[in-house]
Amino acid sequence: MADGGHYYNGKRPARLTLYLLCCCHCLFSDCEDFMVRREVTRTGFQVQEEHDDRTLPFRNRKGRGSTKGRPFDRSRRDRRRGNQTGGFGGPGPRSRFEDTDGDVTMSDNSQDSSSQNRFNPYGRPWRGDGRFDRDKRQGKGGGGGRGGGGGRGGDRGGLRSQSNWFKVTIPHGRKYDKKWLVPALQNICSVPYSPIQYHVDHNRVHFYVEDSAAANALQKCSHKITDSDGYKVEVHVNPSNPPAFLLADLKPEHIEHLKQCMAKRFDGSQQALDLNNIRMDPDLVSQNIEVILNRKTSMEAVIKIIEENIPELSCLNLSNNRIHKLDELAELLTKAPNLKALNLSHNELKTDRELEKIKGLKLVELWLNRNPLCELFKDQAAYISAVRQRFPRLLKLDGNDLPPPIRFDVETPTTIPPSKGSYFGSDEIKALILRFLQQYYSIYDSGDRQPLLDAYHDGASLSITTPYSTQNPSRSSLGEYHKDSRNLKRLKDSTMRFRLIKHTRLNVVAFLNELPKTQHDIASFTVDVNTCTNTLLSFTVSGVFKEVVVDGKSRESTMAFSRVFVTVPAGTSGLCIVNDQLFIRMATTEEIRRAFVAPAPTPSSSPVPTLTAPQQEMLTAFSLKSGMNLEWSQKCLLDNEWDFNRAAQIFTQLKAEGKIPDVAFLK
Repeated sequence: MADGGHYYNGKRPARLTLYLLCCCHCLFSDCEDFMVRREVTRTGFQVQEEHDDRTLPFRNRKGRGSTKGRPFDRSRRDRRRGNQTGGFGGPGPRSRFEDTDGDVTMSDNSQDSSSQNRFNPYGRPWRGDGRFDRDKRQGKGGGGGRGGGGGRGGDRGGLRSQSNWFKVTIPHGRKYDKKWLVPALQNICSVPYSPIQYHVDHNRVHFYVEDSAAANALQKCSHKITDSDGYKVEVHVNPSNPPAFLLADLKPEHIEHLKQCMAKRFDGSQQALDLNNIRMDPDLVSQNIEVILNRKTSMEAVIKIIEENIPELSCLNLSNNRIHKLDELAELLTKAPNLKALNLSHNELKTDRELEKIKGLKLVELWLNRNPLCELFKDQAAYISAVRQRFPRLLKLDGNDLPPPIRFDVETPTTIPPSKGSYFGSDEIKALILRFLQQYYSIYDSGDRQPLLDAYHDGASLSITTPYSTQNPSRSSLGEYHKDSRNLKRLKDSTMRFRLIKHTRLNVVAFLNELPKTQHDIASFTVDVNTCTNTLLSFTVSGVFKEVVVDGKSRESTMAFSRVFVTVPAGTSGLCIVNDQLFIRMATTEEIRRAFVAPAPTPSSSPVPTLTAPQQEMLTAFSLKSGMNLEWSQKCLLDNEWDFNRAAQIFTQLKAEGKIPDVAFLK
């Protein structure tokens, strides 16, 4: 070896020989590692001659995550594709300047150490913990690493945003009414907030808040609200840039110019306002004022001017304004209740679903031509039908007369009557069912359900059902019931459908004993009699309950149930269950609020415990005056420390509010 390693056995080897030596060596070591060392040796740098079989790429160094399984060699992958590392021809930066194992000592004339971390425009960004930085890729706010994530991520100090703006997202929020969703969030959010730019995007609902404390409080509201179907409402919060509409907000002086412009375009004799292509109005253009009606603030400014100056507006022309959403126009229902004609032609409405937002308007004339939505219908009849579903009073569409609509006008406004309580059919049936339920649930909630054997027929059957959900059952409060759920929409196997039915009273009661211990709110019960004959009585009872875990304590989560009992007469005045169908779901927010307001009395073997003579006399008098049985009368007096007048006042108030159950009057 001589002259810097260029001679071998006194002779200079041919390039082919050197290349074959390299290829043979590749059978036992990493090709890139070996070629890097030969390249460095030829250029005069010092290098160790022994083989180094350590893997070069993506070692577990500070700032890079570890990889699992076989280490990822980017240069090897690129060579298989026929490309050079780096993507620009010639040896890549990996082979020329970088040896992550530290085996090469660069001279003072070598490149700066920063060249070891050359910019790779095609490399995937990696987070400090080894995860792909989705927030950066998607353009979300926040810093790098773990500190700036939103929603489920973020640091332990809470959500942070450089602009102090946050975007709140409700998945599947389209199905919720804004008048229900916003107050429901406000009620459980620990920090008051004002939702800004509430809007629906596909199935999601979005709005903004400009307060980090409110953002963190809203994030904690996720899965705390239960909808009417028993599902938890998810709330996702992410740092955000200021909403785009704020950047184009109109200034007060601009509003005044807009008002003057609209006054010129208003025809008082026809109560008509022409805002066709208002963005190019000369009066506004000369003042450098942009009124773009597909922006929220511009449309809101126009509607506010209409409300304050021309609430009797009858015709409105909004054509040629690039409008693609109609969220703000829904305000015209209250701001301009006399609106009969609306021109939305030459805009960018892409689907007829947008018309749902303004279907409350009592339009007689409507223009939609030259919108993308018009191309979605197979024929004119389908187009007219879809529009008339939203506006049944419509007489003209796109300037063409329509056939007179067939409708049944009701001059007086109708409202859905309030739901009534229980339906029994007769007082005799009512007394029979209430007595049965009081006995049944006093045993069911006592901790020992074995005495329920007397309530079931020898050939009785029982099944239990829970709502179908994609959520992991083990993480749900309904997990104890889900494994035995006989949900026919989920079960396709007929044998499994049969096995999930509990047959005979012994199996039924044995199964009931395995279910969690409970405490039912009898005051929440509603009963509906379905069938009543001399030999059969079927009724449904619905209400709420809690699970009792240890020492009589109950869980925080409240559940709702609906139970169908099919019974036959037993004895002289009793019922015997032949079929029992139990449906269990999570209680809604309203059900939780009203649950356990008037706790049921604790069942006891003696209806009237030992009392003093004055207390016994007071109890008898209170029972006669209130009409309640002795057990509930005693409960009322005990809660009011045996103050007769105060107990009577509370009883009167609760009865007026309908909070005293029917069982309280059963004697």
